[in-house]
Formats: sequence, C-alpha cells, structure tokens
Amino acid sequence: MSHPTRRTVIQGSAAALGTLAVAPPLLAQAAQAAPVRIGYSMSRTGPWTVGAQTSQEPNYILWAEQQNAAGGLNVQGVRRPIELIGVDDRSDMETVIRTYERLMGSERVDLVLPPWGSSANFAVAPLANRHGYPFLAPTALSRRLVELRLPFFFLMLQQPAPMVGALVDMLRANGVRSLTCIYVDDLFGLENFAALRVALQGSGIEMVEHRSYPLGVRDLAPVLRSMKARNPDAFVGFTYPPDTVLASRQSREIAFNPRFFYASVGTAFPMFREVMTPTGAEGVMGMGSWNRRTSPGAQAYFDAHVARHNREPDRWASGHTWASLEILSAAVARVGLDRRAIRDFVAGNTHRTIVGNIRFSGSENVGTPGTVGQWQRGEFEVVWPRAVATAALNPNKPAW
Repeated sequence: MSHPTRRTVIQGSAAALGTLAVAPPLLAQAAQAAPVRIGYSMSRTGPWTVGAQTSQEPNYILWAEQQNAAGGLNVQGVRRPIELIGVDDRSDMETVIRTYERLMGSERVDLVLPPWGSSANFAVAPLANRHGYPFLAPTALSRRLVELRLPFFFLMLQQPAPMVGALVDMLRANGVRSLTCIYVDDLFGLENFAALRVALQGSGIEMVEHRSYPLGVRDLAPVLRSMKARNPDAFVGFTYPPDTVLASRQSREIAFNPRFFYASVGTAFPMFREVMTPTGAEGVMGMGSWNRRTSPGAQAYFDAHVARHNREPDRWASGHTWASLEILSAAVARVGLDRRAIRDFVAGNTHRTIVGNIRFSGSENVGTPGTVGQWQRGEFEVVWPRAVATAALNPNKPAW
C-alpha cells in the first residue's frame, strides 16, 4: 500500500466528498492556535461505503465545521482549529489497519476517530488501546469487542443482547409464535443470530427456518420463497444495507409479507424509504433508537445535518456518531488532549447526548436500552420499548 502525504489525503478527501475534509478555521483565535490533528480511515469506495457515508463521515465533517465556526475545538478553554485527516480505506481491512498504524505511530495525531463497521473496529481496537488512543466507536456491534476488555475502547451502540432482546420481547407481547431468520455470515450476523437464539428460549416463539448468506450476496429469492412457504408470523434479517434492500425488494416481488418484517442494518437509512417507494417501507422494522423528536438536541442536529449535506441522517448510528462527538468534545473541554485523561472522563461519567444518557460499563454502553424502530408515514419511529417510544407500534405490517 502506498501512503499519500497528508496534503494528498486532504485533497483526495475533498474530491471524494465534494467538500473540504479539513474544516477551515473561521475565526482569528482559531487561526493563531495550533490545530488539533484528528485522523481516521473511512470507506468512500467498496462495499462498506453506503453505511460509512450515511452514518459516519458526514457527521465527522459537520462536527469539525461547527467547531471551527465557533473558533475551534475547546481545549480546556482555548479554541484550536480542527484539522481532519481522512483516508479512504476502500473497504479493505489491511488498509484500515495500516492507516491507523501510521496515524497513531509515525504521524502521532492528537486524536483518532473510528472506522465504519464491527469488523474494522475489531481489527483496530487492540491497536488503539496499545497506543493509548480513546476510541468511541459508533458503528460497532459485537459482544466480542466487549469481552476484549480494552480500557480505551467504548461501544456507542446498544449491543446484540439488548437489541435482540427488545425485538423478541416486542414479538412475544404481540402474539408472535413463529419466525424465520437470515443473517450475513460475518461478525455482525453471527453474533446477532446467536443472541436471537438465546432470546427465543422460553419465549414461546419457534424459529421455523434460518439461513446464513455470504457478504455480497446477489440473490435471496430462493431463500425467501422457502421462508414464505413456512408462513411465519415474523421475518428477521441481520443484514447490511445492500442486503436489507435486496431482501425487502425480493420479498415484495414474491409477496412475502409476514405481520412483522424486521431487517438491519440500513432499514433506518432515509435511502431505504426512498428506494422502497412509494409505500414499500411502511411498517418495516429494524434497528433504530432515535429521531428528531427524541430530544431538543436531536432536532437541532437533524436540521444542521440536512442544511450541510442536503440529506437526512439515518435514525440509528448517525445519532450515535453525533453522540460520540458530543462526548469527545466535552472530554477535551474538561481535560484537554491528554488521552489517558480523556479515557478516564469517558469511562467515569454519565453523558447527556442527543440519543439519551450514555454511560459505560467497561466498553459497553449500558445507559440506553435496546430498541426497535419502524417506518410509519415517512418517519422511522422508535416503537419499543414503550418507555422510549416516539410512536405506538403498528403490529400488522401492511401489504408491500
């Protein structure tokens, strides 16, 4: 792998995104202070791109620009401009690892931001821990990451057990007796499927068929036809964005329409609503935990995202990405750029964010509950558990 210079990386970022990857300082105070150099790798090409460019990098850019517009990042009362150093990892694990090795090793950036996805975070979390860089990962979903017990690593998303537990609790409460399940054959799919099997024990719900499929699958119709023949009350897919759309479109084509249709990741993306038009998204469920009504801060963030990027944030990991940046900002304002002190601040406090109060036990976010979301009249609503719902559950998905 060739390593472009920082200038090349910055220019390449601008070309890939149609915007400056280095948010420019806008006030004199920021211009006079040394920049805070913040590095990361992100997928701008390859199969991880849809998730990365929906949930993560647009939020990194928006945050840096907002901070610089205010005079820079507050570092213990001193405003310093943010210099983002973003590298296209091309959805390639080796590139992810080498990028972070360089950023934290030879370049010694002040801070790093995480890459997209469970597998990439699993690969670089031990590296970040060894170099002593706090890592607030907004798109990693893996119990194995919790079990690594890395003191510098924090998982923003609710993990498989609480998320799947909320799903099964909702299905049981609404009289579901049978379900089918597909899952991608990687860390995300395997862990969530394992959590589903555990959660179903004693629930009275029978899993009548389950199938795994490889990353990059092109056709799920034969599997879906088999599952349709089982006539289940519910369908569950632990899927990535392209597969979520594929499973939904092909279910519509074969008129597979169980009462509950659940698929994620990608269901909470505005893209899903758009590609399933005119009414195909209605009633579809998936992983999601916030929308603009969740908090006053959520509405302000939503509006700023739309104004900057001319598109909506997704209703799951976009919110957690922004929450991670809120926590990082608060930590730097309090303790500066001492990375050990930042780590201790993150680990030792409850953090008020746009998605709710977040606190960590080890690496795991235990402050926010597992949730289920559902498309209703053009908005992805939180529907379970009732205590955090933004709308009542529709227990009967309409026909596609």
